[in-house]
Amino acid sequence: METLYHQTNKQIHEVQTHMGRLEKADAQSVHLVENEIQARIDQIFSSLERLEILTSKEPPNRRQNAKLRVDQLKYDCQHLQTALKNFQHRRYSREQQDREREELLQRTFTTNGAQKKILDVANMLGMSNTVMRLIEKRAFQDKFIMIGGMVVTCIIMVLAVKYLT
Repeated sequence: METLYHQTNKQIHEVQTHMGRLEKADAQSVHLVENEIQARIDQIFSSLERLEILTSKEPPNRRQNAKLRVDQLKYDCQHLQTALKNFQHRRYSREQQDREREELLQRTFTTNGAQKKILDVANMLGMSNTVMRLIEKRAFQDKFIMIGGMVVTCIIMVLAVKYLT
């Protein structure tokens, strides 16, 4: 039992050093390191199961101490498993954010693009060029009416604040 305990403890320390290496790994090798760490953790869990069986076979005066030592190893191993899962979750979230960012950067958010699509749809519907020019002229005029309305509203608000206070 002692040799298996020391061997398992050594494996836990090796996994802890690999966790540090995982943080520094590049994007290509991070999956390999994660898989290696997971395999080692699985191996540690199987060793812990064997240790629990051996603990129950210890003499009663040493059984409690042996059980405490195995429980501590189990706690350490569970902690490593949780740390690995947290790292994988953070990496997955980062990759998802990168994909979404790239997707947003690929899109073009221009009114000219939307206007062109509208004109293409209008052409498909059979509208004449004259009607489309009138629509464009009206949109241009509407923009000036909107800006003028905003300016008049701001002036009224300034005058109201000035004379009512």
